Amino acid sequence: MRKKLTGARKIRILVAKPGLDGHDRGVLVLARAFRDAGMEVIYSGLLPTPEQVARMAVDEDVDVVALSLLNGAHMTAFPRVKKLLEKMGGEGILVVGGGIIPEDDKPKLLKLGITGLYGPGTSLEEIIAHVKERVRKERWKER
Repeated sequence: MRKKLTGARKIRILVAKPGLDGHDRGVLVLARAFRDAGMEVIYSGLLPTPEQVARMAVDEDVDVVALSLLNGAHMTAFPRVKKLLEKMGGEGILVVGGGIIPEDDKPKLLKLGITGLYGPGTSLEEIIAHVKERVRKERWKER
């Protein structure tokens, strides 16, 4: 895990839509919002496998993987990415998710350490604040 540099370090975030979900408008809006909030953004492109997402996250030494799915595969793809990150040496990389996620599935994902779980209509400010807070508390271990 990279150490936080004094004051100048930017959050590195990988934005991805793993699996068969080609609806990219929302994830591109998120990528731009993260960039505008001062984060270093890496976009996986369309239709990466969970394996590709995890490998890219580890190779790029990101702080956070932001996953988005609208196709209902969140209970398969999100946990798979999380598990692969741990297997590939990225156990410290945070995972946040969003998309169409039924309320009944949210506690299961939270238990796995996948947070955020925002749906359509969530403000960009709320999502950005969540990512920054998680990185500060969990990745950079600041108080």
